[in-house]
Amino acid sequence: MYKKVKGFRDIYGLESRYWQKVEKIFKETFKSFNYQEFYLPVLEKIEVFDRGIGGSTDIVEKEMFAFEDRDGTNVALRPEGTASIVRAYVENKLYNPPATSKYYYIGPMFRRERPQKGRFRQFTQAGIEVFGSAGPAVDADVVNVLYTLACNLGIEEFVSMEINSIGCPECRPAYNEKLIAYLNDNKEGLCEDCLRRLNKNPMRILDCKNDGCKAITKNAPVALDHLCGECEEHFNGVRNYLDTLGVPYNVNPMMVRGLDYYVRTAFELVTNKLGSQSAVGAGGRYDGLIQLLGGPDTPGIGFATGIDRMVALAMLKETEKENEIDAFVVSFKDISDKKALKMVNDMRSAGISADMDYDFRKMKKQFSLADKNGARFTVILGEDEMNKGTAAVKDMETGGQEDVMLEKTIEYISDKLRRN
Repeated sequence: MYKKVKGFRDIYGLESRYWQKVEKIFKETFKSFNYQEFYLPVLEKIEVFDRGIGGSTDIVEKEMFAFEDRDGTNVALRPEGTASIVRAYVENKLYNPPATSKYYYIGPMFRRERPQKGRFRQFTQAGIEVFGSAGPAVDADVVNVLYTLACNLGIEEFVSMEINSIGCPECRPAYNEKLIAYLNDNKEGLCEDCLRRLNKNPMRILDCKNDGCKAITKNAPVALDHLCGECEEHFNGVRNYLDTLGVPYNVNPMMVRGLDYYVRTAFELVTNKLGSQSAVGAGGRYDGLIQLLGGPDTPGIGFATGIDRMVALAMLKETEKENEIDAFVVSFKDISDKKALKMVNDMRSAGISADMDYDFRKMKKQFSLADKNGARFTVILGEDEMNKGTAAVKDMETGGQEDVMLEKTIEYISDKLRRN
């Protein structure tokens, strides 16, 4: 027997229904904020991520599925979406004419990391990006998109929003000096990865999950206390706009982003319902990334969220059934088989989701199938019904049953569905 590759998984049954629901809500929410869908290739040249994400990040150093193509090109399965969409924005010259651009994407990403609860080597990520606007109002609105997603999914009780400012290239060097000095005085307890990052990107150490590192960094200086005047004004603006929008949040000075390109605003949607993996969505501002990948100096901000984790939270509500259709037609071979096949097809044309038993088994078995499929109505086409030119329509929620003329059956069910 063949088994799936470690860290990958099959999605089916009840979980697949939640996936359909969550993806639908994501797309509707993004469109309501005027974001346009962007389809990205799964495979990119490795330098897109080496340059865009940062060569010293865990993603590039340890987690990418990277290989050399037959023509000698070094490529990688995309581990995240932002670098890819920036590459596409620059390559296709979407910055001409200059304007604020708003995009969203949904698709599979790949990281070769240790599989654990809520984290897989293939995962579906949804994200948004805004190019061309640098003010705090757009930052607040992007945070609001993430919060609105949680509300539209009905999971706001399971999550909380954390925000921070990590400064800019003007104020961060002075802060980094203080952080490096503090960490050097306490480096005996740092893990090997953090020791290696100490002089390259010390802020990344604040994001380390190692218990020894967390014990050291809890008293470390934070960027929020070392912002320049412009960054402080920007962050105050973000908070004021979030208050105006009614988005609840907590300021977390220890929260940083794991990728090198972030500046100023950083935020995470976190939960305590999925084990150790607390973040279900995260993002921030990256004003230098587009220029870094060959485009003009263009500000940007966005976030990404894992569909897998959002689905896991949505499933805690337990509102979906294994399957759910509007009607199931019970019929019998050489009595009503053709009539049933035609009725099911006509129902589908009328916008009614419908199915039947193509093996025409005993009535008890067909009712079991109707129940398993979550049918709202079961339509019985037995010998008595065929002789009378009627259909027996049973409401599976109330248990009530009515005889309806065959030619009126679809209209009858449509009317019942509209009323409910």
